[in-house]
Amino acid sequence: MIEFVDTHSHIYDEAFDNDRSEVVSRCRECGVVTLVLPAIDISSYGAQMETLRQLDGFAYGAMGLHPTSVGADWKHELEFAVGKIEEGSFCSVGEIGLDTYWSREFIDEQVEVLKVQLNLAARRNLPVILHVRQALDRTLEVLREIKGVRGVFHAFSGSIESYREIKRLGDFKFGIGGVVTYKNSGIADVVSQMPLEDILLETDCPYLTPVPYRGKRNESSYIPIIARRIAELKGFTVEEVAEITTKSARTLFGL
Repeated sequence: MIEFVDTHSHIYDEAFDNDRSEVVSRCRECGVVTLVLPAIDISSYGAQMETLRQLDGFAYGAMGLHPTSVGADWKHELEFAVGKIEEGSFCSVGEIGLDTYWSREFIDEQVEVLKVQLNLAARRNLPVILHVRQALDRTLEVLREIKGVRGVFHAFSGSIESYREIKRLGDFKFGIGGVVTYKNSGIADVVSQMPLEDILLETDCPYLTPVPYRGKRNESSYIPIIARRIAELKGFTVEEVAEITTKSARTLFGL
């Protein structure tokens, strides 16, 4: 039986409040056996924890402060996230990172927040889920400073040169989602050159919906669509993509 892991699902988002159980049933039916639920900030913590409680044994949680949630109250947000990581049982620190797409106003604070969380992950031997948007060079600078970090670059959209530079820095995987199905997607060419062992499947639902559902709400039952596209690009069967990516996900997150 094919088994998939969606390594990046926000199924606790309010977009699923009216039909979460049906969404879970659909993804189970298509072979998704595990979800990883990354954190955002204090405002979403309650929904994340309640969803993890409801999906115990099926969904696993990550904890961290998302870079776009780093604002005027960043110290309080960071203290909360660090406290939960220290006291909780999470499979990863995330999602964390740098994002200058919307604003650069708090970029220095984002860097400080990232460093704290990376050091914590390294100390606790936890992988990280990295969100990097229009900030790859700065992120790599930080990673060069902090040793012992491993994890996944979520929604990776870099070049093959960026991929190679990241691999030189440590044990990193690359989350590939719906964008790989888009027409003229640059990441498709990069995926074709990456070893399958370095790829993790993800949806980032309810965002980044693959073709043919682009423009609608994303959900974890679309993981097979992403797997099929990767199989086409790399000359593997879907079964092989499932087997290798699921093994990588389980190893990285200790699932």
